[in-house]
Amino acid sequence: MDDEFLPIDDYGVIGNDDRCALVGRNGSIDWYCVPHIESPSVFASILDSEDGGRFAVRPAAEYEASHQYVERTNVLETTFETDGGTATVTDFMPVPGPDAVRDGENEDDGDEPENEDGETDERLQRAIYRKIEAVSGTVEMEVVFEPRFGYARVPTALERTERGDIVATEAGEDEADSANADRQEPAPEDDRLHDHEDGALYLHGDIDLEIDPVDSTATATVALEAGETRWLSLQYGDPNRRSVEEYEGHLQGTIDYWRTWLDGCEESATDIFEFEEEWRDALVRSALVLKLLIHDETGSIVAAPTTSLPEEIGGELNWDYRYNWIRDAKFTIQALQNAGQSTEAHRYFEWFREIGHETPEEIQPLYGLHGESNLEEECLDHLSGYRESTPVRIGNAAATQVQLDIYGTIIQGIYETIRYENGLSEYDWESIRALAGYVCEHWEEQDKSLWEFRDLEAHFVHSKLLCWVALDRALRLAEEYDRDGPIERWEREREAIRTAIEERGYDEERGSFVQFFDADDALDATALLLPIYDFLPADDERVQNTIDTILEELTTDDGLVYRFADSPARPREPGGFVICSCWLVDALVLSGRLEEANEIFEQLLEHTSSLGLLSEMIHDEDGTFLGNFPQAFSHIGLLNSAIYLASASDIEDATPEERESSAATPLFRRHQT
Repeated sequence: MDDEFLPIDDYGVIGNDDRCALVGRNGSIDWYCVPHIESPSVFASILDSEDGGRFAVRPAAEYEASHQYVERTNVLETTFETDGGTATVTDFMPVPGPDAVRDGENEDDGDEPENEDGETDERLQRAIYRKIEAVSGTVEMEVVFEPRFGYARVPTALERTERGDIVATEAGEDEADSANADRQEPAPEDDRLHDHEDGALYLHGDIDLEIDPVDSTATATVALEAGETRWLSLQYGDPNRRSVEEYEGHLQGTIDYWRTWLDGCEESATDIFEFEEEWRDALVRSALVLKLLIHDETGSIVAAPTTSLPEEIGGELNWDYRYNWIRDAKFTIQALQNAGQSTEAHRYFEWFREIGHETPEEIQPLYGLHGESNLEEECLDHLSGYRESTPVRIGNAAATQVQLDIYGTIIQGIYETIRYENGLSEYDWESIRALAGYVCEHWEEQDKSLWEFRDLEAHFVHSKLLCWVALDRALRLAEEYDRDGPIERWEREREAIRTAIEERGYDEERGSFVQFFDADDALDATALLLPIYDFLPADDERVQNTIDTILEELTTDDGLVYRFADSPARPREPGGFVICSCWLVDALVLSGRLEEANEIFEQLLEHTSSLGLLSEMIHDEDGTFLGNFPQAFSHIGLLNSAIYLASASDIEDATPEERESSAATPLFRRHQT
């Protein structure tokens, strides 16, 4: 294996509360943004194999590599086998001790929490630790430290400190002129996002690296015999010298943290973790991935920790996903609650609850993880892109789009969450009234849809569906909690939306609901959500026709479902969109078609990486991963589909009397006060 682009599914992810890094099966950290997940990168060779920067630890000779997570953790082990012996590299980002896992022990009380050594958790967690261990024989290991600040736009200087650490900083003008004359000019100061700070990177360990000041690279080669270990610590902001005993202690503490957290999930979750092993492992991994993507400071959830991994190799559909999308809220809350992540679900709800109280016309489809609204898009022309897929983008212009579905998403999120809370507050009812009123005024307008088309605006059926959801849930809540509101108007507009969807959104000849009103051919997998949102019962003939049409025209032989087909935006995509396969499973379960649902779910599990991870899309011919990675939406879909299957299995195993009084119901079911 070399430094050329790895397949996306050859990467593992490590992280902690506000950071993630992608580690390749070749031992190279090829993507890392610090101090925050949405900060500029310091390693970005996944987007430019020559100039992006990396931190590699691997054998100097030819090798075969495999990787796995330490069981029930986000600690990654990569094993290298050479002719001379076997070595393992263990990568992790340290976390606080397991006593701080749940129940908000680290809530902000004005002072940053300290661990038992008096060190702040934030400082501790801005580190990557790498343990190198020879398992058998003798293995010569190579280390390449090649940081590149600011998405490789900022020249980097490496120096050795008096204590022997290597410190990487943004080079001054003199260094830039002499050592980096051919590199891009430093990026202008970015005031769009959270304060990313200007910190140095400190590399400490028991391996001596030699600095090349011209290439701004530090390298070393060390021969290890069986039983020998070496440690490398990369710390952002200040030096972080540790003893071997301290490194080992942090490794064990991090393992304990993840297992303790997962134990808490399983104690409070439904029976999804009781599935047979091939299902359970994938669901456990999905829960661990979601925890990695939760922003500890704000409770928001990043859609993916990467930018510009392409939807099509060599194509231009490359987006920055390091933000929180409102559209994901309705599914996210359900997945978090059913995976036993009640604390995380509550904090996430609080995050988007505040957004719901903004003036409705000012609410946008996505936000920065700290609530930033200005996500101005920029192309990084100096980066070659993953496998020459350009442009590489940072920021996301979809933040300024009109997407009418977001209002139903917010009301649905409140509707879902209060079943776990103490009822509907006046604060939330004020928000619901304002959002429902806005929907009444604007539902007849066109928008860009949840797929965020940049070249198509239409009356999308999914957008109208969520407008219906907004009014339907507002009416349900008014009735259930005896709230005042313009009930007659909401009922009138809700009925008008239903009529429009049924008359203009369903094509009798096509035998399916279509992508937008009066579409001739365009199909869209979002039509699977009609029974899930309880717009129509699953046994409605039109719903069954739609499912059958999607199975025939949007679904591959191995269960991958395209987002859409025959659309004026794009005729056909190169791969299936993972969440759409999950929606198909859910719709089939609601229809009582359990054998088909199980088959597609099991096929989807076969598409997870060797580590149990999922990207946004999967190529329909060769199964390669496409899009940003790992993708929260995909893992959320997997968890929610497992809930459907679990509930349906319980009903199937029930007595006739129990079965008669029960039924598989939509996740977004009517709840009882």
